[in-house]
Amino acid sequence: MLDKLQLRKSAIAKLKKIKENEKRAIEQKLKHYLTTSAAWENATTIGITVSQGFEWNTKPLIEEAWEQGKIVCVPKCEPKEKLLTFYQLKSYDQLEIVYYNLLEPKPKETKKVDKNDIDLLVVPGLVFAKNGIRIGFGGGYYDRYLTNFLNQTISLASIHQLVDSLPFESFDIPVNQLVTENGII
Repeated sequence: MLDKLQLRKSAIAKLKKIKENEKRAIEQKLKHYLTTSAAWENATTIGITVSQGFEWNTKPLIEEAWEQGKIVCVPKCEPKEKLLTFYQLKSYDQLEIVYYNLLEPKPKETKKVDKNDIDLLVVPGLVFAKNGIRIGFGGGYYDRYLTNFLNQTISLASIHQLVDSLPFESFDIPVNQLVTENGII
């Protein structure tokens, strides 16, 4: 079985090869299935990243949540501790560009959101097994955050990102559901 680094590289290469029109079509289906899911409909507060580059575009999801009156919170990485802290986002003006060109909340302009107040956490990843095991970007931030996270977790994953099984370790925490362009797993 391939190791995580090889799987990561392969997944990124595959995602970057998806043509723009196919990517937009997949994103529309991902948005439809996510925003009509029970997990979304029952959530008051949604944790989600602000996507970049080849990632699935999360801005339409953030905007849909705002339109529905939901609280949106986005993560800020604490690189020294390798931890995430989520802050409520009311406007894209509350974001700043940080290392690796990531868009993160400005803590002085946003309110910290407690982990237990996030009803639905949209967890990013690169490769997914149907049992919810995922390989992310390699920092372990989400696995640490998901420790003792009791609410719903979901990931956006094209069928291009699905595999039968993945190597996993004791600290890898699966997501509850996967949203694909073909529906929810």
